[in-house]
Amino acid sequence: MAGGMQRGRSGRSLSERAARSGVPAPDEDWDAPFPRAAPAQAGHADQPAAPAPPPDVRDLPPPPPVVRRADGRGRHCWVHDPPGAPGVWPGLLVEWRQTDEGWHGRVAFTVAGRAGSVLMEAWLPAASLEQR
Repeated sequence: MAGGMQRGRSGRSLSERAARSGVPAPDEDWDAPFPRAAPAQAGHADQPAAPAPPPDVRDLPPPPPVVRRADGRGRHCWVHDPPGAPGVWPGLLVEWRQTDEGWHGRVAFTVAGRAGSVLMEAWLPAASLEQR
């Protein structure tokens, strides 16, 4: 199993090795809810659209001025229908920012590309992110 869940060569689990590393455990409340945003507008067609290629990050507009909240730790999340990649994708929420349009999360996630997985990073509205 990935992530050191089984005992490896040292005979200790990843949890045991982390506890002995001397690095303090984070004080983050992993069960705290994500900031809430206004509900997304419904508009899904009955027929799924053909997958479009992921957008080129050079074509995305620059982010607006923001008030950022970053604690230095990522959180796993589900990314719903990012631009150019309809569907639900696993992601890592890196930081939050608040703009006049509401809360947005900076997320790293992978989507299916023509030649395999493509790593994406984008600022997405909180309504498109779901806590895992």
